Amino acid sequence: MTLRRGPQWQTFPAETLRRLFDAVDVDDIVDAHVALPDPIVLGCPDESIRQCYALCLQFWKDGFTREDAGRLVEKLLRHEGLSADERLEFKHIRARYKHLRFAQRLYSRDHASNPLFDLTTRVMGKLQDAFRSGRRGGIVRYGLLLKLLLSRPIWSLVRRAMESTRIDDEAGLIAFQKAEMRSLKKAMARTHFAGRQFHTVRKIVSMQVSFYDTLRTLEPNDHAFRMSRFLAAINGLMGSRHDEMVAEALSGRRHYDTPAPLATETRSRLDTLVARYPL
Repeated sequence: MTLRRGPQWQTFPAETLRRLFDAVDVDDIVDAHVALPDPIVLGCPDESIRQCYALCLQFWKDGFTREDAGRLVEKLLRHEGLSADERLEFKHIRARYKHLRFAQRLYSRDHASNPLFDLTTRVMGKLQDAFRSGRRGGIVRYGLLLKLLLSRPIWSLVRRAMESTRIDDEAGLIAFQKAEMRSLKKAMARTHFAGRQFHTVRKIVSMQVSFYDTLRTLEPNDHAFRMSRFLAAINGLMGSRHDEMVAEALSGRRHYDTPAPLATETRSRLDTLVARYPL
């Protein structure tokens, strides 16, 4: 019996991976003076789409080992706190998962992430929230689940699935991007956002940040850079607010799903984005 091999992916030099890391590392930093390009150009040739996914895949595969992640989980389960360097290491591992999850949603033919990969990424976020807030019950619950998801059989299954992703073409990617932005435009008709609605808006923005982070890494240019940094400002503003919402919910001061208006700067930037985006 002959085993079917997945597609062969281009690989990139260490310098390219470092540039992507640097871009991802600042994708929630607010640059107050970066304006959107005019016009916003959506074209992305088929070969560039394949390169984007290949880079995101390598960014995940080469950035850490299964043992690296398992060591941090085991330390948490032993009731040992993570050092500042270890917390940063966990954050960076999770960032690589998030970036590849966005890549699957952007570039794959069905525009969806592998269920096990998606679950692993979400559990990492839950575990990070738990150890940041010192909730032992959450650390144990999500730590044990993450340990299972990082076990060798599941790890191998997920890795093969990520390597076998089927990639969409330029027309499919543009159609998906426009659909996402139409959803964002519809959401912006609201005056108040419950927690889940807020989170949905941020996910759309975060995925766009990841797209332009990857593009500007592969083909440095002013258009991709300005899109990346404008979107990163929104992502950063919403990320800071989301951290506040989680802290308020944990302390009992305010339920996470209590509707509230967006901050003025956040709404202004989002309104500018949907008004200028070519739909």
